[in-house]
This record gives sequence, structure tokens and C-alpha cells, in this order.
Amino acid sequence: MNEEVIKEGKTAAITSYILFIGVLIALSMNSETRNRFAAFHIRQALGLTIAFFSLGLIVSNFDNLMITFSMYLFFFVLWTYGFISAIQGKTQEIPLLGKWFQKVFQFI
Repeated sequence: MNEEVIKEGKTAAITSYILFIGVLIALSMNSETRNRFAAFHIRQALGLTIAFFSLGLIVSNFDNLMITFSMYLFFFVLWTYGFISAIQGKTQEIPLLGKWFQKVFQFI
């Protein structure tokens, strides 16, 4: 991707990592222009959000602080990795799950 595409999509890419509402805002920001850089990070952030809530539903049944803390730490590290990647203007996939998110959410 060239610098112009990254510069145009950077705001939407960074916005997509702000909880679930950020993904929705970034989707609406990217709906007209269809920026590839923004779409990449929207897919990553949407995947993280869905995975967080899905795993959270499962982990909540265990009622164990160590399991819950581990899940939060895991997603915080992944979220930080994606957020920093968006700020730096890079399209690095999130470790472990990033390739899968790109395949599943190709429609974005």
C-alpha cells in the first residue's frame, strides 16, 4: 500500500480499536471510500471484539479469577498489538487470529 492510502485510512483504522462502538463508527467512516488500510484494521478489530465477547461468555462460567485475568491479558496484548500497528501505518496481522479474521471478514 502506498502512503496516501494509509494516510487516508489511518483515522478509521485507529477508531476501529475503540471497543465495539469504534468498529461501528469505523465501518461507517469507511463505507463510502472503501480504503484498504482501514478495512484491514476494521476486520482485525471486529474479529477481536467478537472473539472477546465469545470467549468471555465461556470464561464467565468458570468463576475463576486466574482464568478471567488470563483472558483479559491475552486480549489486551492482542488489542495493543493491533492498535500500535494502526498508529504506525502497518498492516501486520494480529498473532494467532489475524489471518483467520482476514478470511472470515472479507466482505468488509
